[in-house]
Amino acid sequence: MEPAHPLLRPEDLIVLEGLRSKGQAWIVGGWVRESISGKKDTDVDIATTLHPDEVQGIFPRSLMVGAKYGTVCVRLEEEVAGNQIWEVTTLRSDGSYGDGRRPDDVQFGTNIEDDLSRRDFTINAMALEHPYGRDSLIDPFNGREDLLKGILTSVGDPRERISEDGLRILRAFRFMDGGDEGVREIDGPLSDAISSSLEMLDMVSNERICSELSIILSGNRVNEIVAKMEDLGVLEHISGSLLRKSGFNLCNDLEVNLALLCWEFDGDGSQLRAVLRQELMLSNSVLDEVSFLHDCRNEMMETGEGYLRRFAAALPERRKSRVLEYLGALGRDVSAFSEALKIIGAPRAGLSPLVNGHDLSRETGLPPGPRLGMLKGWLYRRQVEDDLVTFDEVIRLLEEIDWDDSDPEEWKKMEWP
Repeated sequence: MEPAHPLLRPEDLIVLEGLRSKGQAWIVGGWVRESISGKKDTDVDIATTLHPDEVQGIFPRSLMVGAKYGTVCVRLEEEVAGNQIWEVTTLRSDGSYGDGRRPDDVQFGTNIEDDLSRRDFTINAMALEHPYGRDSLIDPFNGREDLLKGILTSVGDPRERISEDGLRILRAFRFMDGGDEGVREIDGPLSDAISSSLEMLDMVSNERICSELSIILSGNRVNEIVAKMEDLGVLEHISGSLLRKSGFNLCNDLEVNLALLCWEFDGDGSQLRAVLRQELMLSNSVLDEVSFLHDCRNEMMETGEGYLRRFAAALPERRKSRVLEYLGALGRDVSAFSEALKIIGAPRAGLSPLVNGHDLSRETGLPPGPRLGMLKGWLYRRQVEDDLVTFDEVIRLLEEIDWDDSDPEEWKKMEWP
């Protein structure tokens, strides 16, 4: 027997051979697409003639979460493959799509080419018949040729494909990113179908739109892809006037890119957070970062020592890098700021406050409460800005403030900006 395809693992062969002991099975989808380019890190998805219950009969640990639509998550014995999962889907021939999202009914089939004909793009409509040898590619729509040419083409009539699932509009932009091969070009008929079928996006949930958009905005070809989305009217359709390219150079960080696309939003970070949450259903962690960056949009990145020390002490490392990426894209001189930051170095006393609440209550007689907490925050800010190193140096700062009678709201706490 010929050696197996070099990108397949022994566990993949166990699943394939198990299915073929009772029926037919093919590797399909992303693994086939990526393997043509020699890539290794894509999950192996499988199409089979077997029905879900038959698949579970071969692999009893399978999860039947998508069995209604023919998909089973196959798991091998834990000692063989840990918690690895293979998506195994019965060959399908879908009925009509009444809601523009999912088939009204699913009909299981026996012909791999019929199954491939219901997929979205030619580069995703290929199958590998068996894992031995390189001449077993099933490619009825010339997906390999399109892949090598860097062209994104629909399977059949693009308007019909989009009418089946409006999310395919966003998937087209996701698959524009060809990784090391560069940006794939959406062909004319597919471009026309996208721009004339934007209303299909209204049938797609915010969660699904957010998921695809997050992948797009985290890629390496985001500038070209977002420009194409704007050109075809997709950005405006999914966000109104909220997301705009605005000429800024995007990166591969989702949060930074969202903040740049929302730069023209005429409100503060908390207001932007609320709008993004409603429109795109982003996670709280993403919303927090975008909100923070938006509130930093007017920062001029001073190089005074106190300002630099606060920046270094107040923000976690990931947020620091995002701030610099974001403000650099807005045209700030972040290189001079970064060099000045290196010169400042780490705080001599470390990042912990030298005076705690108990110490401060003893020194001032203030009871625990908001005033004591805000005074402690002010002292910590001064400790960081002045790079103080001893308890006595920090306590002496109390002589500079009317901590007993002045308004604590005027005491600047430890934060950046």
